[in-house]
Amino acid sequence: MVEQIGETGDAAKAQPLFQPFEMRGLSLTNRIVMAPMTRSFSPAGVPGLDVAAYYRRRAEGGVGLIITEGTWVPHPSASNLPDAPCFYGEDALAGWSHVADEVHAAGGKIIPQLWHVGQIERRGADAAPNRDQRVGPSGMVGSMGSPPTAQERPSTVAEIEAVGQAYVTAAISAYRLGFDGVELHAAHGYLFDQFFWHVTNLRDDIYGGDLAARTQFAADVVRSIRANTSPTFPIVLRISQWKQQDYGAKLAETPQALEALLAPLADAGVDIFHCSQRRFWEGEFGTDLNLAGWAKKLTGKPTITVGSVTLKQDLIASLHGAASETAKNLDQLLALFERGDFDLVAVGRALIVDPDWPIKVKAGFENDLLPYTPEALRKLV
Repeated sequence: MVEQIGETGDAAKAQPLFQPFEMRGLSLTNRIVMAPMTRSFSPAGVPGLDVAAYYRRRAEGGVGLIITEGTWVPHPSASNLPDAPCFYGEDALAGWSHVADEVHAAGGKIIPQLWHVGQIERRGADAAPNRDQRVGPSGMVGSMGSPPTAQERPSTVAEIEAVGQAYVTAAISAYRLGFDGVELHAAHGYLFDQFFWHVTNLRDDIYGGDLAARTQFAADVVRSIRANTSPTFPIVLRISQWKQQDYGAKLAETPQALEALLAPLADAGVDIFHCSQRRFWEGEFGTDLNLAGWAKKLTGKPTITVGSVTLKQDLIASLHGAASETAKNLDQLLALFERGDFDLVAVGRALIVDPDWPIKVKAGFENDLLPYTPEALRKLV
């Protein structure tokens, strides 16, 4: 932890982000969230002492809530990366228990992100070998930046329900291990999002239909997690308009369509919507209200915004190996926050390179924030 951050700073400016947050058993000291970021430093899916130290370091740096990197639910079709962590199995769960203990000992809160990639193909040396039949709505398979094409059969209702139960099993494990909630990854073209998106969901049964009907699978999982955990165990759902297969995709073209998507999920028991954007300041539907703002307005639920906070290059550029200088966009973020557009702010790449980001922002030392470099991904610190 830094002892001296800089010479001068405006310590009052960012204070709104350091108000406490309370909801459904979740008590946070501030509004800063560590965004989920896949690191693949868990050999054979087991998080070790280095993973625990990595997350603890961000809690020590002042993050109010940590959302872990995506963790595989207990189903053989879930994973396409061999060293991304599992959230099942004796060794992996023991590792996650230690992670939670370390974060809690540092005064932080932590929830795992539960993940299944669905029918996304991954090529290259880091791809998991020979996954079983990929589970997804309609057999539409595509890789990052490639449009989906029909290559596999649609999954049966029984196969879909088995994956749904895997999510519930993982959530129960998180609850028993003392985590502070769970997040379901329903964004970026992964499994739940494949059911939401009309391009990848061509079904005509209970899991298909119009946009509201296409939420059935995710809503069923949310209801079952709620029934098998506790009324005070928060459930976060991450959504996005953009997909890895189509950066310009829109699940919802209008506010009415977005409400049709979100209302069944809110009714099922989602407590917080985590709204992933490439740039947090970009509005939806021709307005200056971003995705998190619209989700909050339409559902009344708390929301998390995310996307290039204090960085110039967006996530997609970083995925292609680009570095990013820091950006002075805190004033813009604070203006939207104080207007009431969202409740929490997720910070991603900036926290990989700068675990003291919250301390610096709270002290007013925006000029001392570190730029993002791809080299930061090569080690876990």
